[in-house]
Amino acid sequence: MTILTFLLKVSLPTQYNSLNQDPVGALSSTFARLQSSKPLRELRESAKAITKQMPVPVQEVTAKVDEYARGMISGSGSTLFEELGLYYIGTVDGHNLQDLVAILEEVKSTRSVGPVLIHIVTEKGRGYSYAEAAQDKYHGVSTFDVASGKQKKSSSSIPTYTQVFADALIGEAGRDENVVAVHAAMGGGTGLNHFEKFFADRTFDVGIAEQHAVTFAAGLAVEGLKPMCTIYSTFLQRGFDQVVHDVALQKLPVRFAMDRAGLVGEDGPTHAGAYDVAFMACLPDMVVMAPMNEAELCHMVATSISIDDRPSCFRYPRGSGVGLDMQADGVESLQPGYKGGILELGQGKVLREGTDVCLLGYGACTNRCLEAADILSELGVSVTVADARFCKPLDTALIRQLATNHGALITVEDGSIGGFASHVLQFLALDGLLDGNLKVRPLTLPDRPIEHGSLTDQLNDAGLSTTHIASTALSILGQKQEALEVLSP
Repeated sequence: MTILTFLLKVSLPTQYNSLNQDPVGALSSTFARLQSSKPLRELRESAKAITKQMPVPVQEVTAKVDEYARGMISGSGSTLFEELGLYYIGTVDGHNLQDLVAILEEVKSTRSVGPVLIHIVTEKGRGYSYAEAAQDKYHGVSTFDVASGKQKKSSSSIPTYTQVFADALIGEAGRDENVVAVHAAMGGGTGLNHFEKFFADRTFDVGIAEQHAVTFAAGLAVEGLKPMCTIYSTFLQRGFDQVVHDVALQKLPVRFAMDRAGLVGEDGPTHAGAYDVAFMACLPDMVVMAPMNEAELCHMVATSISIDDRPSCFRYPRGSGVGLDMQADGVESLQPGYKGGILELGQGKVLREGTDVCLLGYGACTNRCLEAADILSELGVSVTVADARFCKPLDTALIRQLATNHGALITVEDGSIGGFASHVLQFLALDGLLDGNLKVRPLTLPDRPIEHGSLTDQLNDAGLSTTHIASTALSILGQKQEALEVLSP
């Protein structure tokens, strides 16, 4: 009787009786416990040491025997890890804490075998029937009732930016057969599952591989297609090397739609799109845009599709839009999709004119600039509010005009240091506009991660709330007492 047979005879009945597992699960569990067994691993290491002293033909035979034995226990997948110098234990039921703890303790007590890889298998949503039955396994949910599993539906009828983007892209694809969409296993999160209902043969899911998504989109662009590479801002970081070498250096017209830009509330710092402006706007020829509302998002989808001589990107936040009447704002409502107008590259716009201070917003922050202007107006401060729309190419004519006609300029963005404000400040410095009496204050995300919480709490923590913007304006104008009162009414 071999050691393997003996150990199986001893341990197998216990596994069946104590765990109430089906035969396959019990056998897999038994093999995993066997692999982690300290005596077996030490015996195997001793046998390998002895065979190294034998002739080469004997070593080859014993290696084959060991390989086949390992394959019988853990499957052919273990061979790959063995070749990499890892001792493989698997598969282990990650929901069976009794086995999992026992295996971890066994591995911890034996250090002579070198690095160990434990292959643990779990199932998303396991143990909660509503999550198990859901298509997304409750991957990302709003507040829900634990007893019934029902998620709290938003009382707002305003579509999310993601929905508006998907509709806009559907509209563009309906007018241009070369428009295609690429995502990295995030069809639901990016809205491209909706796009796929209309254009299944023009939707490409490359799996959880953002690097490949970028390079694949570059290949499509080379062939004359118009790829919209749709990736969460925070996940595009993974593919930055490909954005640089496979897209930007080739000057290929790949369009990047960066969802979940800025602060993302309860999704927390891992999903916050804090860095996309900084790492995309530093690339030569890249067109970098950010809409302040749904209408501008539609316009930027159309604008990016029209750009065929360089790469482009636009960012938009998580959550609902501002609730615009799309037709009143110059966006024709089509089925299935919104039709956006093509913007002139590098052109911002003035939303409100004043004389004392200028608030220059980039993206969704511009809406809070308008709210701050209302607060300041009640305090007798005349405010200009401008929507930059483009970080690159920068609207230098507009910025020069704002800097010349105001004594104070505040830029507002929900991105990291090194983003939109850095481009504005560089232009002001090179143009000599900082040499006079102009006071400039950049409002950006602080140089630290913002922990998860409500969006309101995060904005307050980051110093980007409406009251923080208004307080900054009062402070730069020398009204420090009024600034404090605004922050703590």
